[in-house]
Amino acid sequence: MAESGPYTMLLPWYATLFRSKQFAAALLEIAPVALRYGATSYHVYQSHDDLYKFFHWTAVPTKLVWEQYWYGPEFSRWRAEHAGWYQVPVVYAPAHEIASGALEHDSVELDV
Repeated sequence: MAESGPYTMLLPWYATLFRSKQFAAALLEIAPVALRYGATSYHVYQSHDDLYKFFHWTAVPTKLVWEQYWYGPEFSRWRAEHAGWYQVPVVYAPAHEIASGALEHDSVELDV
């Protein structure tokens, strides 16, 4: 039996050589757009061990919301504009959250 949402869509990005700072800035532009499509949250992480490795997580209530965002005009245009900035293929993976927890903390500002 297939489970329905909510989902967290996981996107592993890998920036091309000398593009980590520019790619980080580009991710900061496209990630919040998901909220306009009905996503409930997004998170973008950059690895400390490998500055070219990024993790982009978007929580959506349904796969349809994700597909509208992923295939929508903003993300399609973004992928075309930044095609040389990341390695392909980019394969997203849906996941169901089974536990979470958090303490309140300040956001970290990215120096790009």
